[in-house]
Amino acid sequence: MKKISNKTIILALAILLILAISYIGVGKYNQRQMQKQVLVYQQGLQAGYQQAIIQIMQQAVTCQQVPLFAQNQTMNIVAVECLQKSEG
Repeated sequence: MKKISNKTIILALAILLILAISYIGVGKYNQRQMQKQVLVYQQGLQAGYQQAIIQIMQQAVTCQQVPLFAQNQTMNIVAVECLQKSEG
């Protein structure tokens, strides 16, 4: 049986170490990319919610009913200021 030299063992261990570090590095990189994508997605959702609220407010300030739809429900909203003007 041949004896494996120390240089061969060190070379094999160095290659395994490089492979392990590369594997961990790629995993961390992918995790960071996913976090960035989730952050962009959340920011997009927040911007969409804000835009929807602004549009509802702009329509409600005209003293017209604004229909809102969610799943199987419908609701009409009117700005309170408009109701107070019509009573006074």
